[in-house]
Amino acid sequence: MDGRKIRSALIQMDCIIKNKEGNLLKALGFLDELNGKTDIVCFPELFTTGYNLDLISDDFYDLAEPIPGPTTELMGRKAKEHELAILGAIVEQDNARKGMLYNTTFLLDAKGQLVGKYRKSHLYPAEHRYFRAGDLLPVFDLGGFTVGVAICFEHAFPQIFTILALQGAEVIFLPSAVPVGYEYLLNLRTRARAQDNQLFTVAVNRVGCEGNITYCGLSKVVSPRGEVIAEASNTEEELLVVELDLNLILKERKQEPVLRSQRPELYRSLVEL
Repeated sequence: MDGRKIRSALIQMDCIIKNKEGNLLKALGFLDELNGKTDIVCFPELFTTGYNLDLISDDFYDLAEPIPGPTTELMGRKAKEHELAILGAIVEQDNARKGMLYNTTFLLDAKGQLVGKYRKSHLYPAEHRYFRAGDLLPVFDLGGFTVGVAICFEHAFPQIFTILALQGAEVIFLPSAVPVGYEYLLNLRTRARAQDNQLFTVAVNRVGCEGNITYCGLSKVVSPRGEVIAEASNTEEELLVVELDLNLILKERKQEPVLRSQRPELYRSLVEL
């Protein structure tokens, strides 16, 4: 990391449905390929298991694991080896309540330590069959910069991003599994959420097919101005490394102080309604 500049890697990968071992081996290969090229890396949504709810069905219960657990321990060793932070969304089994599953992003720092986790709080309607919604919107310090997480469908909720921004998030990562036909939402919302809050958004989507679902790729990084500064293909696996100049956040907010100009006392009816 160079001052207020960080290098972020987006791993746009295809995932083999219900094959955790194979997916983790592929993920580790990407991390070895990155060796020294990045400060932080993000994988797509449910990258160890695949996402297709209908095909995976009740197997989610067998595929789930706790956090911390085997995947975070394995990834933690690799994070320490390559001195990079890692974000990845997996199916989490709640240790305290057996049978309770979450769609959860873990965050590991460059020393391989588990910094925290974010449980998807706004579930896509079909996800309610298997997952419980989280109830926190935390931010995380990854050694000199602050990040937030929103998972896939959550890019539809501007409130999430504003709350994270007001807590100091400079980069919001979006691990996703957006299918073909919904590219317009991925493209529009990733840009809008960045410009709304004058921060970086990093959407990490996947490619490949699972049954009748084909994923649309197009992983991207968007600047605080809402400009796409890097984008992956719509069909191929790809490893994208992008430098984020965090100084642009303050520059943009000085030019147009959107967050400072908000009037929360006028928005109370939003909650009441």
